[in-house]
Amino acid sequence: MSSIKTEYINRITDNHNTIRAIIIIFYTVGIMGLLAPATNALFLQLIPLALVLSFVTLALFHANEINRKSVIGFTLIYVVSFLIEAIGVHTGVIFGPYTYGNSLGLKLFHTPLIIGVNWLFLVYTTASVMDTFRMPTPLKIIVASGAMLLYDVILEQMAPKLHMWYWENETIPLQNYIAWFTLALLFHTLLKRMKIKTRNKMALLILVCQFSFFLILFGANKLLA
Repeated sequence: MSSIKTEYINRITDNHNTIRAIIIIFYTVGIMGLLAPATNALFLQLIPLALVLSFVTLALFHANEINRKSVIGFTLIYVVSFLIEAIGVHTGVIFGPYTYGNSLGLKLFHTPLIIGVNWLFLVYTTASVMDTFRMPTPLKIIVASGAMLLYDVILEQMAPKLHMWYWENETIPLQNYIAWFTLALLFHTLLKRMKIKTRNKMALLILVCQFSFFLILFGANKLLA
């Protein structure tokens, strides 16, 4: 049974161009669905599913062995990021005062369970992209964390409109970006210290698609405002 599953997965991952085309179409349909008033409510409910599907795709194309060290590292990023978000939303101390909306799905302690997946997704993809470049490890950590910060700058513009989360007085505090960058540095440092490999053929495409997804929605909302 195990060999049958492995063969099936190999058949899927061998079709690189087909998978890439599906990913691009998937995000394009998502943009159109959210921009169309008739389908906006439906596509808002699909946001957690979209993130999970993107994450599963990354898992299928993970080029390195999933060993005990990888499982521990990835689990730490998920758990720590979720707990920090939970503390942040209850106290307003870490990121600033904010509350979560309903489009990110099931919550625990008023915090969506999917938010830890989002942190892991971003840390993994940015680390994977940076590992394709030859540069000192500290520089990789800084640049990857900077890429996450840039992503967050765009994401924050759309989060309230997508009912993901809301900032008090509709103002994004500077401390949010400082905390985001600091946590990104810590998580990327953890991956490097634990020597966890993140090589993945789909990481760059999925990261660019997600970034473009929020950027296009932001631009479209500005034009339609």
